Amino acid sequence: MLTIDDCIALSDLTEAEIDAIAEHEHLPEILAVELGCCLAHDAEGIRRIARIIREDIDRARRHGQAVHARQLTMVLDGFVHQHPAL
Repeated sequence: MLTIDDCIALSDLTEAEIDAIAEHEHLPEILAVELGCCLAHDAEGIRRIARIIREDIDRARRHGQAVHARQLTMVLDGFVHQHPAL
């Protein structure tokens, strides 16, 4: 039986990246893993994940959630580091 951690590991994304997708798309974590896995293996999908995280950062800032915005900024920095073509 696969656990959620197994699924996240197979997605080639971090848990924080999955959480950002779940937050943006209003999905349960396991569905965000599935979506993220599909997106992570396509150049346009990589750009979409980066856009999702940026939009989450913007929304957090608009709602005065400075700590969450900083956390998401670190997630985006790590994601861009892993995908330098962005």
